[in-house]
Amino acid sequence: MATTRTVDGTTSKAATSRDETSRTAAIGDAVGEAAGTVRGAAGEAVARLPEVAATTRSAIEDANRQMRSGSDEMLSVGSVLSFGFAMGLLIGGASRLLVAVALIPAAAMGLTLMDRVSRRGRPATRTVQGG
Repeated sequence: MATTRTVDGTTSKAATSRDETSRTAAIGDAVGEAAGTVRGAAGEAVARLPEVAATTRSAIEDANRQMRSGSDEMLSVGSVLSFGFAMGLLIGGASRLLVAVALIPAAAMGLTLMDRVSRRGRPATRTVQGG
């Protein structure tokens, strides 16, 4: 505990103790205010969660509808472009989570394209026998 000098040249530990007590109280008040702010923000986020989930669901359904109605060429170009973007992020040193999120559109378009190909069926192939 530090001591302070008074006007007459003597030292006073009581004044230092009061300063430290008021400083601790001020820090406690600031932490309490911060906790209240965080609590309020978390409450607002929880209250908006159903709205965000509904908006996200409608956006995903709309994207799925557009992918299903798009041409094969657009799907292949989109999936290659998305994959290239994700690999650029990976090589550039982005976080793995960001790279995984960037791969989601590539995977969705690729799976849609593969689904189309599998529904069409494969043409019968001839085998050449003999020689």
